[in-house]
Parts: sequence; structure tokens; C-alpha cells
Amino acid sequence: MTLHRVARFTDVSENRGLEVRIDDSKILLLKVGDQLRAYQGECPHAGAPLAEGALCNGRLTCPWHKAQFRIEDGGLCEPPALDSLKRYPLEVRDGEVWAGDQPLQDAHTPPADDERTFVIVGAGAAGTAAASALREKGFGGRVLLIDREAGAGYDRTVLSKFVIAGEMPTEEVPSLRDDDFYREQRIERINAEVMSLDAINRTLRLTDGQSLQYDAALLATGGTPKPLELPGANLPQVFVLRSRAHAQQILDSAKPGQRAVIIGDSFIAMESASSLRQYGLDVTVLARQPVPFAKQFGETIGKAILALHEANGVVLRTDGEATQIEGTNKVEAVLLDNGQRLSADLVLVGIGVTPATAPFADLPQEKDHSLRVDGGMRVTDGLWAAGDIATFPLNGQPRRIEHWRLAQQQARIAAANMLGGDEHYLDVPYFWTWHFGKNYDYLGHAEAWDEVEFKGDPFKPPFIGLFGKNGVVTAVVACEEERTMAMLAERMKQPLPVDEAWRMIRD
Repeated sequence: MTLHRVARFTDVSENRGLEVRIDDSKILLLKVGDQLRAYQGECPHAGAPLAEGALCNGRLTCPWHKAQFRIEDGGLCEPPALDSLKRYPLEVRDGEVWAGDQPLQDAHTPPADDERTFVIVGAGAAGTAAASALREKGFGGRVLLIDREAGAGYDRTVLSKFVIAGEMPTEEVPSLRDDDFYREQRIERINAEVMSLDAINRTLRLTDGQSLQYDAALLATGGTPKPLELPGANLPQVFVLRSRAHAQQILDSAKPGQRAVIIGDSFIAMESASSLRQYGLDVTVLARQPVPFAKQFGETIGKAILALHEANGVVLRTDGEATQIEGTNKVEAVLLDNGQRLSADLVLVGIGVTPATAPFADLPQEKDHSLRVDGGMRVTDGLWAAGDIATFPLNGQPRRIEHWRLAQQQARIAAANMLGGDEHYLDVPYFWTWHFGKNYDYLGHAEAWDEVEFKGDPFKPPFIGLFGKNGVVTAVVACEEERTMAMLAERMKQPLPVDEAWRMIRD
């Protein structure tokens, strides 16, 4: 191991990290009290520069997707990262900082010293996070990861943002974990479909006839796109977007200059509108609401995002609903209930998802077919649920929230509790949405507010908007304010008065 002089001790400030380089390695220096630590400089999730993150309450928050790590040892606190930060050797000599060019070894595969079998159904964001967390937390028993989709465990968030825009080939969609991880961590992947669950006898039956006994199980099957129930909806150029295979089908069909009609104004629908427009198609969105995302982001930000779409040629229509997709062997047009006919070469349906809980019919289900869990994500003895299928208590109210990061957080909580812990969700929901090169961050879960105030102009980012109720921040929406949002992601875990939030933002 060779040490290299990389900085002076006084170069590292108290409230933010310093990135240094040794050859091609980016290393982050952090001040912890009167000591320094050296960690990898890029977030293990998507490579964000951690020097641009925020330090708050002993945690480092990633500027892009709000993964969190302990400053003391680099340990993972919150996803979407699945790994702790690699730590580098460091010495301070006469006020100068010397760091090693290779990270310290961290052998973290638990010994196979546990006779229990834990089963995870679903290998998406939540399932993969749970499998990783079980090993991270020392579980040495058998881990079975079951998923109906072959090669599952990849970053679905890029499908609507980058893949169907032609910016990322489907084969380059990032895997959440590589094959080496599953082999080294002794996680058994089973490509199969669950037919039924017997929670009392802790047994899963698969469609191929297998029965699996478990000591604890996590259900993380996600959502199924709601189908379009209209004449012509079965034509080959009518698509949904939930999987890598769906994205490839869209790319195989779409050609620049074609006409795409998108039915729905969900986040997936509007992100797809941006992507298909960037791919060169003429895009019309049949929306339920005149202002997209007004319910979540408020009228002003919704109008700003709408203006961005319109400036890039997307047409949003609210004057009629689709009643039929016209065509013999291929899509030719979409007919509306106002009598109009929109010529189309392909149709993308983005009207939301339904919790994928059909195999769990013997469990009590909510009206939307989700599973009610307690604060520790527990359904019943020995059984937990996380992600799109889980209705969980948030601020005292049952909520089902379809957020990528939240699903992973819930899964990590479930994993801890499967091992006998008593963890509960105490974080702040977060998601991001991407439109024509602009990333919009959302923190919180505001269903109502009585004040909204902005720093900057939502029509001309950067901006940040605070939503408050009774003087307390309920949500924050921002564009190009990554470090501020990273700081708020930690601070909002406790009630944050609006006045204090503005002091933090303006400092």
C-alpha cells in the first residue's frame, strides 16, 4: 500500500467533504470531529460526486438520489445505494493528509451458521435491497430470491427516463447486483412464479409444482400496469412500460417521425412523453388533468413542467378521452369520446399500476389489492411486505406510495425485523422525475398545504419550493438544488418549521 499526499488538514471544512484524486481514483475526505476519514468519492448507486452532498446529523447524503451513509465509518443508512462506502487508509503528518491508493478490505459474507430459510418474492428494488440487507446484517442462513422475470434486479427508473429516449441501450440498463455478488453472498435466485401462499404453514407454492418452506418471507412483487380496456387495446403497437422487455418492444416499434399517443398523465406517462419526443416522435398526451402533477407539485410547478413539454413539441390534450384504438393489424388512430380521431403509429398506456398480489388471495387485502402492514412492514407472523404492494402507516395514516427509494427503505426495515429487530419507517419519502434534461426532486408527502413559497423561478430553474401546513414543512420540490435537497432529506426527519427551512436554504 502506497500513501500519497493529497491535501492539507485545513483544506477540509467542517460542513462538506473534499474530493481529491490519486491517479484515476476519486477519494472523499471528511472531517469527523478532530479526525479525518477517507472514503470512495462517488456514490456506489449511480456515481454521484459525494463532495457535492450534504453533511447533517452525522450523515452524508448523496446529492443525486439521497442515499445516506454514516460519517463515522461510511456505513449505509439509507438506499438507493446497496453498499456502504469503501474506506481508504489515511494519515495526517504535520498538518498534511496522506491517503492510500487502495481501499481497505471489507470481508462481509456471513458464515453459513444459521439453519433458517428466508424467502424473498420479487427481485426488483425492494427484493434486492432486502437480500443485500440480510447479508449486511449478518444473516448466515439460506436466502431464496424468487422472481418471475428472468434477469431481474435492474434499475427500472432509467426505462422511461433514458432507455426509450434512445440514450441507453436496454443491455446497458444497470443491474442492481452483479452475478458475483449473488454467488459470493450465497443468494439463490429462482426464476419462477408464485401460485399461492400459505401464511399459517409458511409455505409457498410455485406454478412449476415446487413447494418452499420458509422461516420468514418478504413479499416484494411490485405493481402490474393497469391494462387499457378499450377496443383495439390488443393491437401489437399498444404498449405499457414496466420492464426492460417492454422498453425493448417500444424501441423495436418506434421510429423517428412516427406519431405516438400516450394515454394517461402519470409520472411514467409524462417521462415517456419526454423520452419519445427526444427520440424523434410526434407525441400527444391524453391527460385527465389540465396541469400534470398539480396534485403532487402544486399548480405553479405543474404548469412549469407542462410549459417545458410544450416548448419541446409535446401536445397535451384534456378535451376528450380515448374510446377505441383503430386499426386492423396495426395501430392507425385513437378515437376520442368527442368524436375526434388522432392518427397514431403507436400507443403507450400510462394509467398507473395495480399491486401484484394475485397469488396472495388468502391474505387480507385493501380495496386496491395492497397488503396492510404495520410500522415494521409486517403482514402477519413470519411474513412481511414492502414496496408498491404495501399500505403502511405514515404520520398516523395508512398510505401506499409507489416510490423506488421508499420500496428499498421498507425492504431494509423488513430485513432487520425478519432478524428479530424492531425498526420502523422514520424517514422522509423521496422521488425524482426527469423531463427534457431537467431533474425534479420531491421530498415529503403533502396531500394538503396552506402556504407555498419559492426561491427562484420554476419556469427557469434552478428553483426550490417549500410547501407548508400550520407553519411546518410538508414537502419540498426543487430542480438543480441537489445539495440543499440532500441537507433537507436528513433534517426533515424531524418536524421542520418553514421559517427554519428558509434560513437553511438561504445560508
